[in-house]
Amino acid sequence: MTGRSQMVAALRDVELARLCAARDEPALRHVITANNQRLFRAAWSILKDRSEAEEAVQSAYLRAFDRIDDYEGRSALSTWLTSIVINEALGRLRANRRRRVALEEQGVAVLETYREALMRGSEPIAPDANVARQQLRQLLEQAVAGLPQAFRSVFVLRDVEGLSVEETAEVLGIPAPTVKTRLHRARLKLQEALAPEVRSALVGAFPFAGADCVAMTERVLTGILMR
Repeated sequence: MTGRSQMVAALRDVELARLCAARDEPALRHVITANNQRLFRAAWSILKDRSEAEEAVQSAYLRAFDRIDDYEGRSALSTWLTSIVINEALGRLRANRRRRVALEEQGVAVLETYREALMRGSEPIAPDANVARQQLRQLLEQAVAGLPQAFRSVFVLRDVEGLSVEETAEVLGIPAPTVKTRLHRARLKLQEALAPEVRSALVGAFPFAGADCVAMTERVLTGILMR
């Protein structure tokens, strides 16, 4: 990390936002890279589709940096960004549902298929990584994908991303007691499918790193700096 990058990383969120508003590239790069994985996971928790989630994150970043002057530091910058990507993903979900209804009304069946294993990330796999580990990760991700959307979003933000109850409530726009209830129910549903030792491996699930993370950062930077 260069001296300039270290300086940017040490700034408070409000100061970072001010630099981003001035289109300071190191500040923009730092904020995007630091938040890529959380925002991707949040978008995926709603859309359950990798490419849709990436598009939602990219669009949310552009919207956020267009209105970065609105950020007042009342919550963490990461929380503010997560709220924006949640709204973007929900908007896309509603639009997808409207299209699906329109097609079904015309008698056209809507079929959704996955071209690759669910949520397989680009994170490099160590030479000694075995097949069992990959199967375990896929099992975990499929189990979470099977949760109802309202439970899934709370579960990903709380148990995978580590947001507090209050932060999750703020991001999703629901009361804190609702967060606790939905998380409890999500855990109960997962307990039916996963053994305790499997659940403990969730931290490494839904990888969004390596080439994917770098590519997202560059796309968003290009979109911002060209405006």
